[in-house]
Amino acid sequence: MTAKPKVAIFSPNPMVSIAIESFSADGGDDIHIHPAGQGVWVARMAAELGAEPVLCSFIGGEVGTVLRPLLEEMPIELRLVESAEPSGAYIHDRRSGEREPISQSAALPASRHEVDDLFSVTVAAALECDLLAVCGPYPDNTIPLEIYGGLVADVKSNGKPVVVDLSSPRLDSALEGGPDLVKINDWQIAGFISDAVDTEERMRAAMERVQAKGADSVIVTRAGDPALALRDGEFTELKPPKFERGSREGCGDSMMGALAATIAAGREWEDVLRLSAAAGATNFLRAGLGTGSRAVIEELAPRVELRPLD
Repeated sequence: MTAKPKVAIFSPNPMVSIAIESFSADGGDDIHIHPAGQGVWVARMAAELGAEPVLCSFIGGEVGTVLRPLLEEMPIELRLVESAEPSGAYIHDRRSGEREPISQSAALPASRHEVDDLFSVTVAAALECDLLAVCGPYPDNTIPLEIYGGLVADVKSNGKPVVVDLSSPRLDSALEGGPDLVKINDWQIAGFISDAVDTEERMRAAMERVQAKGADSVIVTRAGDPALALRDGEFTELKPPKFERGSREGCGDSMMGALAATIAAGREWEDVLRLSAAAGATNFLRAGLGTGSRAVIEELAPRVELRPLD
């Protein structure tokens, strides 16, 4: 039996999500409590597509005591670093059908020793895995910028591929390490170049600038428009089936989880693109965050059109 690919995920700040919904049979409210945050959603999708995620994160405080068992229920391995500051949490009211924020408590910056511990834990985990996926902090100031470049460089120097989903200035730091793939959205890449990316020509030029700074390949998501990929000079549009009703929240993270799982498994580039685009579309249908059935993703993947733009 072939071993499952293992994916290390650097995600400093997982959170607790509390959602209020009105689906109760007695007409009352439903309260849902889940682990949340970019790395959690990436890990969930990577696991759904057959990988074994290893989540490397901070955890702390009263919220951390609630968060830990929620994470332990997920099909992932945990490498958690205790922090003096509490983990973050948020409450959303979804009774209207939209996510309406009610309250949020965000994590505070980690200490130097805590950052060093998470860095070393992540590098050690990545060297045991087939790939490292690097996610951003929340809020932005919880981790020093130089951590990203050092993390990518140290893992790459040991022969492990690295994919990153970051915005500037964290992206600029990570690019110094030479990641294999940068997954980014359109407003993030516009911020990276400090210019518009409102045409295919401008977008390709921006993606080439990301490559020139150190990335081998670049994928840009564009909300309701098809994503774009640039690799080995091939500029490709990823067009999944179009759905009118759903939620875009978490679609990019679902795509990132699929990218990590499929690249770690050694899939061909076209399969990587189709499955990752299908994972984002499946998340949209479920109005979920990093959720979706592997069976649905694999059914939708052949319907993803890969259109060369050269």
